[in-house]
Amino acid sequence: MKVTLMHGAGGEVMGEVIDIVSKITNKNAGGIGLESLDDGAVIPIGNSQVVFTTDSHIVRPLFFPGGDIGRISVCGTINDIAMMGGKPIAISCGLVLEEGFEFEDINRIVASMNDALNESGVALVTGDTKVMEKGSLDKVMINTAGIGVVETVVRDCGLQVGDVIIVSGTLGDHGFAVLASREGFEFGDQIISDVAPLSGMVQEAMKAGCIHAMKDPTRGGFASAINEMARKSDVQVRISEEALPIRSAVKSASMLLGIDPLEVANEGKVVMGVKAEDAEKILDALKSHKYGKDAAIVGRVVSGKGVIMETAAGGERFIETPLGDPVPRVC
Repeated sequence: MKVTLMHGAGGEVMGEVIDIVSKITNKNAGGIGLESLDDGAVIPIGNSQVVFTTDSHIVRPLFFPGGDIGRISVCGTINDIAMMGGKPIAISCGLVLEEGFEFEDINRIVASMNDALNESGVALVTGDTKVMEKGSLDKVMINTAGIGVVETVVRDCGLQVGDVIIVSGTLGDHGFAVLASREGFEFGDQIISDVAPLSGMVQEAMKAGCIHAMKDPTRGGFASAINEMARKSDVQVRISEEALPIRSAVKSASMLLGIDPLEVANEGKVVMGVKAEDAEKILDALKSHKYGKDAAIVGRVVSGKGVIMETAAGGERFIETPLGDPVPRVC
């Protein structure tokens, strides 16, 4: 068997690669490690807990409405730390370039990274650069790793019966923005990527109430994230179709292309499972932030297994884990 694009698309097929990597035996440094397959690791150091995460970025095209590979590389790592309840402090950058890549584009990418870092108050403190022969790489690949500190660790496996499910904004924006830019599609209103650093918003939400579980719905979208949360927590999640925030332009693109917006990547959203009595306070905290104005309560956690959509027509259907993101190379 050979690797396909689906093995990097964030769904069930990617698990075949993850299963191989998970055979590593020394995979926990005393806290939360690779065995958890969460958004990051937690390492106890003295009286502190350090969150550590890494991510690689191969988005095509490099520049798209709302962002670029530089902004994604910074925001993706910052957001993974935030999903663990951590406050990001510093990141690294590994830049792999194709021979012949334009210096103008390098400058543009680095400027975008700098803007996202300044917005988040995070420093880029170390890095590495490599160049490969022309034709050996599609222009550029960026790896970022990050560290942060955490007082209250939040896991993706922490959903509890009675919790309320909140999403911090509209779903599917990033994946459809990248697809439209890549293929030259026009859907009336331009779809803009949601790529954004979420640590500030998440910290405010954590102050507002009790959050039991968090995950950012990147590759594989909301469908992949909520299924993983439900499976790891051994609960059932029931989602209201009418409550899901999806832009009209994304709905139009979805119907035209036959792509489910719930399976498409987001780069500036968070899915939360929160204590029911704190839900409105947390929702208000999200809505008060510029990246959470479209936040909504979309479901609840009950006993059972799987994720069920309560449809607008009054029926029910399963939200399945996608085999992979239908739009490859979105991050």
